[in-house]
Amino acid sequence: MPTERASFAERRARAAAKLREQDLGALLASPGADLFYLAGYQIFASERLTCLVLDRDGKTTLVCPEFEAPRAAVAAPDIERATWEETDDPYAIVASFVRASGGVAVADQMWAAFVLRLQNALPQSPFHVASEITRDLRMRKDPAEVEALRLVSESADRAYARILERPFAGRTEREIGADLAELLRTEGHDEVGFTIVASAANGASPHHETGDRRIAAGDTVVLDFGGAMRGYRSDITRTVHVGKPAGREEQEVHDVVRRAQEAGYAAARKDASAESVDAASRRVIDDAGYGEFFIHRTGHGIGLDGHEHPYLVRGNRERLESGMAFSIEPGIYLPGRFGVRIEDIAVIDPDGSARPLNRADHAFATVA
Repeated sequence: MPTERASFAERRARAAAKLREQDLGALLASPGADLFYLAGYQIFASERLTCLVLDRDGKTTLVCPEFEAPRAAVAAPDIERATWEETDDPYAIVASFVRASGGVAVADQMWAAFVLRLQNALPQSPFHVASEITRDLRMRKDPAEVEALRLVSESADRAYARILERPFAGRTEREIGADLAELLRTEGHDEVGFTIVASAANGASPHHETGDRRIAAGDTVVLDFGGAMRGYRSDITRTVHVGKPAGREEQEVHDVVRRAQEAGYAAARKDASAESVDAASRRVIDDAGYGEFFIHRTGHGIGLDGHEHPYLVRGNRERLESGMAFSIEPGIYLPGRFGVRIEDIAVIDPDGSARPLNRADHAFATVA
């Protein structure tokens, strides 16, 4: 995470330049990744409007409730603030800072209730999604962001190493998920985003909702978990076997998925297309006869959001560039039986190669 306010000022200047390029008048960012990226201010979303107004000339104002002003002043001391009290109209205040004509770019994840009221306050301004401005900026991580992603990935690695020491057999998926959440926090995460624990046939559902199934010896278990540290996200998946070494088929499927991930890493390099990474991983699984059971894209970008550009999927001809960070996570899902997924986060280094940020053991571990 950038430690100098100048880093945020530079980001706002680049975003303002993009507003001018696209003939837009302003960018409006509510609590979320865009606000943090542009201002370094991280706050939960609530029914009270907090909105950063960045105009095309680079002037920036943070509109926030009066009682939030002290917190905002500490987090973003270099940004002018306009506060509102409980009986004020914050939407009119935001509109007063949109001085230029043209469209307005609104944070993609801004609540609809806010968007509709802002549209009423700015009836002459066509609304656009802010990712038209921020997408290219956020997709290319600077060295401080890469370092933040490395640190949060290493934290997740340590949590995985420690969960292997815990008993699985006889406990529920939910109990293992709670252990993972505890370990993520112990190892440095500020926030736990998700802990997917998918045992036996549940592993054939890539986004299984961790539940009360009791894990038994002989089960294959997919562990997919992550969260955030200083705003930047982790996301890792490993697959383990309970009680005894895996059977021949389970081991074969795990080996295929591991080779598919290695092929993805080999294909991921500067100037390669995003879809070529997907194709490389998919080819290994197809050749092994499991193609119909690889039912999702190979990867997604990651940063301040857990899923962001670039997406490693067929049809995405976008070229990879230095600073892009993304998952490589092939999987095979056999309905009614079991699933296997292996996921790491990688970044394209200045030399053009893909460097893994997760270094946890990829072996098909046996747990108690």
